[in-house]
Amino acid sequence: MFKIVHANINVFDLEKSIKFYKEALDLKVSRQKEKETFKLVYLTGKGNDFELELTWLSEMDRPYNLGDNESHICFHADDFDKAYARHKKMDCICYENKAMGIYFIEDPDGYWLEIK
Repeated sequence: MFKIVHANINVFDLEKSIKFYKEALDLKVSRQKEKETFKLVYLTGKGNDFELELTWLSEMDRPYNLGDNESHICFHADDFDKAYARHKKMDCICYENKAMGIYFIEDPDGYWLEIK
């Protein structure tokens, strides 16, 4: 069974996006990270069971190389090894880091889904 726990959206105007998601979805900023070339802002709702990550990337760096994808959704797998074996058999894994407990699968439209 898979449960959505995290969605990521790459944004061009971080402050404008934060304001929009606060007003449109009643989300609040729960944490932030900032590096030289990118900024991450995490927003959650009242139940704190879902997290939206806004990612602002400088034009010089793409730490999350999602190709033409502008966002991805993160799913939690109850049984990571079983999920990994299923997706490996389907030949849809496009990036994996088993040491970190994550991998990405690609849907038929080229959209990346993160499994952890």
